[in-house]
Amino acid sequence: MKNVQQNHHEAWRNLKQFLFLALSIFLFFISSCKKTVQDEQSSREDVGVAGIQPMAANGKLGINVIVSTSLTSTVINELKSYGLVKKTYPEINAVTMLIDQNNLSAISALAYVVAASPDAERKGSPVDAVAVSDFSAGVSTWNLDAVNVTQPGVGRTVVQDGTGVFVGVIDSGLPDSWRQYFPQERIAVQYAKSFGGGGGEAGTVSEQPNKWEHDQNGHGGHVTSTIIGFKFGTALVNGVAPKATIIPVKVLNQNGSGWSSVVAQGILYIASLKAGELRNNPVIINMSLGGPGMDAMEQAAMDYAISKGVIIVAAAGNSGTQGMLYPGAYAPVISAAAAGLKAQFSVANWWRALDVPDPTNMDDFYLAGFSSRSLPGQDLDVAAPGVFVVGPYQLNSGQLSYFYLSGTSMACPHVAGIVALMAQKKPTLTGAEAETILQNTALPMSAGASAAGSGFVTANAALNAL
Repeated sequence: MKNVQQNHHEAWRNLKQFLFLALSIFLFFISSCKKTVQDEQSSREDVGVAGIQPMAANGKLGINVIVSTSLTSTVINELKSYGLVKKTYPEINAVTMLIDQNNLSAISALAYVVAASPDAERKGSPVDAVAVSDFSAGVSTWNLDAVNVTQPGVGRTVVQDGTGVFVGVIDSGLPDSWRQYFPQERIAVQYAKSFGGGGGEAGTVSEQPNKWEHDQNGHGGHVTSTIIGFKFGTALVNGVAPKATIIPVKVLNQNGSGWSSVVAQGILYIASLKAGELRNNPVIINMSLGGPGMDAMEQAAMDYAISKGVIIVAAAGNSGTQGMLYPGAYAPVISAAAAGLKAQFSVANWWRALDVPDPTNMDDFYLAGFSSRSLPGQDLDVAAPGVFVVGPYQLNSGQLSYFYLSGTSMACPHVAGIVALMAQKKPTLTGAEAETILQNTALPMSAGASAAGSGFVTANAALNAL
């Protein structure tokens, strides 16, 4: 009798868990149904657009200046004669300034000034700790199956899991309840940072202690979940690289926007870690953000980070045929376009129950209409899942929530996660080598192949090429 009762109790408990998961999925699907592919370009979680002439509240113009010499006192003093020097970046011979707009041309004309441009806009409670150290045993989702790192009912299908690799997620930070989504062991709290200011604001670019874990935009948490997985109710959901270690670097404000000078500071910070404490570990940067033009300071920061051995992955942008956003369009960066699966919604609980057919058939996929195509002079590398990707998306403190999101912001961490697997297998991997392998092993898409770079990435093919 006891065993029968136990079986009944077990069955009832399993039924309650199933109903809870089904109801939760239904609720967050209904709440997010307005976030469709068609309106993705204008939604706040997407890669955003940049302002042309950002003006500070006092009518001054915030600019970024790159010089060809060291930042000597002579150089600094001459620049001060044109405006206020807010912050120096000696690693890349750059400064941020607050000036009268009519002084910009005079500064640009100085013999030692390489570039001078307005700072560009960039968009993109008590807690319980997750009891496991990683989600490598978690359930598969359609997008992980699509890039061949997991399979429903089987688990992980590649040997690598990201162990020993650090991924700097330069984004909006994490919510205050991040420990309820992610294992503490997977978040490098000791390295987490928040930088704010920019755009000529009075506070200039500065560090904001502990703000990295008080995000109310949600973008950074969703991006992180694709890389290392997440907890959903009682279920553990796998990630592309579930044993990688995330370094949250907040550079976007609570509205999901920021400035290229702040992004540059975040990049330089990750570069300093790679040159210092993490010199023996592979380090990758994920940037699911961007704007329509390349900023010279941001470019200098990326070049500096790459010179230190950092691999950079960035979103292509959500501008469709209007072209890519930057920094994704910059050639040394590995850029990610967004693809969807035609069979989505075809089975119950499709996001975690749909078994993507093997071998991968590109007729099953499509390049998202919002996903940026490359224009002449822009470099688009690969495509990855970026349509209706499930993950934590929390907008209010302490209130757990999950959404299906679409955008190249969602494709980007799939590629960064695959690069983390590659770097685990080959710790000396360079960004140029990773980009070449990804392009050479990607599967050409049946429609818009040239617009999507070399095609759709799969982890097994990239790993086998090492």
